[in-house]
Amino acid sequence: MFIEIDAESDEALYLQLKNQIILAIAANAVSEGDMLPSVRSLAAIAGVNMHTVNKAYALLQTEGFLTIGRRGTMISVNDDRERALCSLREDLSVALAKARCRSVSRDDVHRLIDDILSDYDRNS
Repeated sequence: MFIEIDAESDEALYLQLKNQIILAIAANAVSEGDMLPSVRSLAAIAGVNMHTVNKAYALLQTEGFLTIGRRGTMISVNDDRERALCSLREDLSVALAKARCRSVSRDDVHRLIDDILSDYDRNS
């Protein structure tokens, strides 16, 4: 799995890591049942502290993307649609508020969403 951390980004390292794993799942780069690297291994690969990986993995588990067990960390996506919609609404509310502040139109948002979903369809 390819992970690229931007130490200069305003986004926290654990959030970058968490988001890249979610993007990898959505793009089918990793699949249900796949094992992720150990905390130590991923920390070395990404060039971050083990606590950073632990925090990202813990959030992913809480959000229903991973199962952490004795044998390691596995992709295990919780398909609770209602929970996903609620979380999406929260995330989109902030993103759309930022877009509105910058005069991004409804049509621009719709085009962008269609483009992003098309990218995922191509990777399926």
